[in-house]
Amino acid sequence: MNEEKKETPKLKKVVDAADGLSLGISMVVAVLIGVAIGIGLQKLTGAWWTLWIGVVIGVGAAILNVYKAYAKQKASLDELARDPRYSEAARRGYRDEDEDE
Repeated sequence: MNEEKKETPKLKKVVDAADGLSLGISMVVAVLIGVAIGIGLQKLTGAWWTLWIGVVIGVGAAILNVYKAYAKQKASLDELARDPRYSEAARRGYRDEDEDE
């Protein structure tokens, strides 16, 4: 039973690292797919500026991925803030900034 408790933090670190890595990869992939769409539009229409439509779509998708990751992390932290153990410290006035002063 003690071995299971020791393995849980290691696994959590791996999952957190993979989550951060997947955000970076998804940003690159979103931009590359957008560029591919732009190149396809350029070849289809013959207009040079349609490439930029694909670039804008890709960058927009990358920004959306970052926003979704932010919202997920914020929801996780809000859930943690509702935990009575942490709200108790907040009621007592504990803040990291006060320690430095």
